[in-house]
Amino acid sequence: MGKKVFVITSSFRKGGNSDSLAEAFAKGARESGNEVEVIRLADKKIGFCKGCLTCIRTQKCVIDDDAVEIAEKMKDADVIAFATPIYYYSVCGQLKTMLDRANALYASEYKFRDIYLLASAAEEAEETVSGTQTAIQGWIDCFERAKLAGTVFAGGVNDKGDIAGHKALEEAYKAGREIR
Repeated sequence: MGKKVFVITSSFRKGGNSDSLAEAFAKGARESGNEVEVIRLADKKIGFCKGCLTCIRTQKCVIDDDAVEIAEKMKDADVIAFATPIYYYSVCGQLKTMLDRANALYASEYKFRDIYLLASAAEEAEETVSGTQTAIQGWIDCFERAKLAGTVFAGGVNDKGDIAGHKALEEAYKAGREIR
């Protein structure tokens, strides 16, 4: 069996452009024989981190909501892909909140090594994704065995469905296919 791949899509627009990137990535990863799970943060209840740092001692968040289960799935995955629309040159708020809530993983025996960023934005300039990469890299930097394995950026897509035929869909699929 291949690797455990966990894809987190964070847009509240179901079937939107970043969801499409996530599905293309997941399809490629499945076709390479990997075990793939895709979750949508929009379908989950996730509260804000309280900053109590209890999770550093216990490896479990004190807030009882869906973020606890998601963080456990992140911990057990070999590969994590974060799909996000770019809002104001960074990750969307839903993803940022989940990253904050995954603080319990810092002191844990996490398995993940390769992290992928799948991002979409109305702005099409290549530098549009740089702030989003910085946000994800800041999280990855806290996990010495993990690395940003790839970024797929779909620029110039705003309305739902704008991504149809975009080269980024093929790039996301290929990135997923290369996971072995």
